Amino acid sequence: MGDDASEIKWLAEPEDKDYPAAQSYLGLLHNETETIGLVKKLKDARVAQFKAKDIFRASGLSLLGISNSHVDKDRKKVKEGKALSPLLLVRDTQNGKVVIADGYHRLCAVYSIDEDALIPCKIV
Repeated sequence: MGDDASEIKWLAEPEDKDYPAAQSYLGLLHNETETIGLVKKLKDARVAQFKAKDIFRASGLSLLGISNSHVDKDRKKVKEGKALSPLLLVRDTQNGKVVIADGYHRLCAVYSIDEDALIPCKIV
């Protein structure tokens, strides 16, 4: 656990701009009707919490290093005591994975500070 772990702050709800970002990404994986439906479900979902390391394992994605400019920006936010937006996740039961619809860079930043950190997420 890093020295900054106790300082990771989160917003109560995802920011409004996170939903169009999620829709843009999900639009690559699903048709328009499915994408719109998933985003609506995400907006209506309650916030849950999962450990950073478990989200990574479930997603099957690679960890971006702190040299990535977006990850570095989110690490700086944490160090400055600024709250991060919760992640938006979609269960891909067909492939047994979790799709990070929005928040991949935030996840990488938090993981680099504390892989056991609980991360608020909306998941459908």
